[in-house]
Formats: sequence, structure tokens, C-alpha cells
Amino acid sequence: MTPASSGNRSSAHRPGPLDPEHVLAATYALDQSYVRGLTDQLVATSGTASRLLAPATGQPLGNIPTSTPADVLSAMARAREAAKDWGLSSFAERSEVLMRLHELILDRREEIMDLICWESGKSRIHAFDEPLHVALTARYYARTLDRHLAPKRRDGVVPFLTQIEEHRTPKGVVAIISPWNYPFTMALVDGIAAIAAGNAVVSKPDHHTPLSALLGLALLEEAGLPEGVWQMVTGAGRVLGTPMIENADYVCFTGSTATGRVIARQCADRLIGCSLELGGKNPILVLRDADLDRAAEGAVRAAFSNGGQLCVSTERLYVDAEVHDEFVEKFVARTKAMRLGAGHEWGIDMGSLISAEQLTTVADHVDDAVHHGARVLAGGRARPDLGPYFYEPTILDGVTPDMACHADETFGPVISVYPFTTEDEAVDLANAGDYGLNAAVFSRDNKRARLIANRIKCGTVNINEAFSATFASLDAPMGGMRSSGIGRRQGAEGIHRYTEVQSVATQYLLRFGPHWGLTDEAYAAVMTGAVKLLTRLGRA
Repeated sequence: MTPASSGNRSSAHRPGPLDPEHVLAATYALDQSYVRGLTDQLVATSGTASRLLAPATGQPLGNIPTSTPADVLSAMARAREAAKDWGLSSFAERSEVLMRLHELILDRREEIMDLICWESGKSRIHAFDEPLHVALTARYYARTLDRHLAPKRRDGVVPFLTQIEEHRTPKGVVAIISPWNYPFTMALVDGIAAIAAGNAVVSKPDHHTPLSALLGLALLEEAGLPEGVWQMVTGAGRVLGTPMIENADYVCFTGSTATGRVIARQCADRLIGCSLELGGKNPILVLRDADLDRAAEGAVRAAFSNGGQLCVSTERLYVDAEVHDEFVEKFVARTKAMRLGAGHEWGIDMGSLISAEQLTTVADHVDDAVHHGARVLAGGRARPDLGPYFYEPTILDGVTPDMACHADETFGPVISVYPFTTEDEAVDLANAGDYGLNAAVFSRDNKRARLIANRIKCGTVNINEAFSATFASLDAPMGGMRSSGIGRRQGAEGIHRYTEVQSVATQYLLRFGPHWGLTDEAYAAVMTGAVKLLTRLGRA
């Protein structure tokens, strides 16, 4: 399957846009047989559909069937049935599926990027991040299943006579609710870890970007994932979220802190686990000895990758007062040189925002800041000449606590710059507020930067890099502190969250409790002596 493309990039290898109604305003940007091939995978019986639009151009992409709460129950039942056999599959079987997925994604990266660009409006370079990250995630868990999930020996209470093993068993059915900002990545990476652990998945991608997720599902099935193991529904979270949570064994959510709190309460009522990656107001610290060119380049990527619509993107930039002016000059120059556009070709630095709602939030934050006295150093305006939801990458100076963008997450291409005089002040500023997702520190002194990083209350901190060093290191956990969430994706934590831990002990010879004719008192004395001996021998 290949989507049609009417972007500026050569489309000789794919059919042109189809228009069943022959009306320019309604011309579909994608081949509708391709779209139907994807949406046929949905569990959706309502008979209703919503029209999906390309944010960069406003063109319709297709009609997406709407799922109902009853469809969620049906998907859960199918997944639970499929989980019985999949949970008993060998690590080798699961690894084989994941490695085939890895290869398929790399081989079909152009198709994946095309669809992501149409659906999200992002630039092609940022679309490329998605198949790359998903492919690496599939490979990582394919090659580390035994390390993460194989039974492990633990120290028994009586050396040599108590043998104990730790086993990890699948939770069962995992509900995954994913966002629109990285529609291929976020729809798949959490689920890849879930199926690697032997679970089945019922997922709901965001209604703005279901096709990228559905392409991922098609690739999973092509890679050999058994039928029924991964089910997908679409529709509004307020309609489908509760039945998903009420019927799952574990919930994984990426989105706003407000919604995350609601999901956490619902999961607590059922005594099931959840992992939540939520909002952030991420800081960068540029120290006095930083390589300012490197820091300016990193700040541009940190603030404006994917139009700032990235959970780990930066919205607060703290610069040592001694180098503040020089750094800001470099940062502003790089920002003003960015290339904006709606095409699918390489060479565009930033694409569109996702929706009118997102554009309104960004514009309101900038307008409010300017109204209260902030200065715009770069950007600061919408670009309807490029497309309906474009907004320039924007740098603000003089932002104060009474402005909305000071502490509230913008989730767009807006960053505020502040000077600091001491490193203690910089750490305090970085830790201000309720969030704690990602941070970065730029300095030529790596040891000093690491000491500062350890004082920042964020789940990930990058040194001399914006966010990719932690985000792309798949063996390391990634997630937020404080109001930025609970739980972690990636690494051991990213797969262990989908398992129940079971301890199985075998006792040899020695029984617990008085025996061999010992009285209770004598037994207590013998056990006390044994504990003291083991303590002297260094026993934990």
C-alpha cells in the first residue's frame, strides 16, 4: 500500500490525488483505497465517520470510522482471548516478530514519512525521527527480552536450602491511549514493549492522527503478530476512555496532566497500574563556559522541533548573565534563518501546528505576553500564507510570572529567555513550577554539568544536547517527575511495567517452625544465633 502525495517532492512512484467528487476543495490528498485498507483494521461498528484533514493544507485525507463503547468491549474481548496463546509464546517467537517489524519499518520509511507529514503537518526531517525511533525500539526489545524477562535467582532466606526465583508474567490486556504529536512513534513504542512482555493491546490513537497508527498496526501484522493480539479503536477520549480503563489490566497514557490525573484516579479505583507521561515546561541552562554556538543550535532544536509540539521540547531558557547577550544574538539569528513550509520535501526546518485549537493557544500565549510587556525577539505571528495553522518560531524576552506562558505549557514554537547570575539561582529557576519532564545543561565542564543535572528535578537531563541523548538511549528509562507523570518507558522499566512479579520458592530439608524435638524457646534461640552468624558473614 502506498499513499498518494501531492506535495512538492517527486511522486512518480505513487498515484496522484484522487477526487471522487471532482471538487477541488474536497480533493483527497490520499488514495482512498489506501485509506480504507488501513481503516478496515479498526473495531468500529457505529456506521458513522469523521473527516480527517491535513493540517498543513486543509485537504481531506479520508473518512475515519468512529468506534463506540460497545466496540471497545468487543476489542477487549478479542484481545483477552488472543492474549492466552500470545502470553505463552516463547521469547524467540516474540523477538522474531519484532525484528521483522524493525526491518519492515526501515524498508518502508518513505511511505511512513509521507503519511506522517500528511497527517501531522510536520517537516520531513521530524517525520523521519518516528520510523527510526520505532524501528530501534523494536530491535532493542527483540534483543533484550531474555535479559529483562527471564526468571532470575534471588537469595533465599537459608543459604543453599531455600531456592527462590523471580518470574515475570504478562498483565493481560494493556490499554494504550496515544497523542497526536508523534502519531507513529507514540502509537507504537509503548505497545511494542507490551506485546514483547506477552500482553495483548487495545489502543486508541488520537482522532487527529489515526492513519499513522493504523499503518503501524498493518506492519505489525505483516511482521507476524498473531491476529487479535493488537486491537485498535478510534473516537473521542471522553467516550472511549472510560470503557478502556474499566476493562484493561494496565493503562498507558501520554497527554495532558489534567487528563492524566483523571485516568490515575480511575485506575486507582480498580487497583490496576498505569504509566502516565504528562505535561512539561522544560528548561535549558546555558552556563558561562558553554560553547555558545553549540548551545544555540541545541536550543533551536529543543524549542522548535516538530513546531514545539514535543513532550520534551524546551519552553524556558536560562542563560548566565555574562554570556546572555552574545548567546541570544546567536540564538535569534539561527531561529530567524529557519525555513518554514508545508511540503513533503527535505530541507524544511519546521512545519505546521496540528489544529486551530493549538494555533489559538500559541497565539494567545504570545499576545498575552506582549500585552503585559514582553518583547518578541523573533517570530511572534501566524503565517496563513503558508497554511491554516502555521506560526513562526518565537523567542520572547522579559516574560514575568503574570504572563500565561511563564508557567503554563504552550506546546508550540514559543520559548522565553531569562538571565541568571549564579548556578544555584539557575537550578532554583529550573526546578520552579510543578513539572519535571526534561532538562538540558550546556557547559564545557562535563563534571560540573553533571553535578548540576543531579540537582534538577526532571526525569531526563541532557548535557550539551537538547533531548535526543536521553530520548534515543533506549536502554535508559524515560519519563517525568512531579506533575509530569508516573512510570517510565524504555529500558527495563519500560517493559517491567507490563508484568506482574511472582516469587517462587523451593525449600529443601529445613522446615520453618520448631522441629527435631526443639521447644518453641529453643527454636527461637537457635534462629537468633543463626541470624547473628549470617550477619557476621556479611549476609544481606
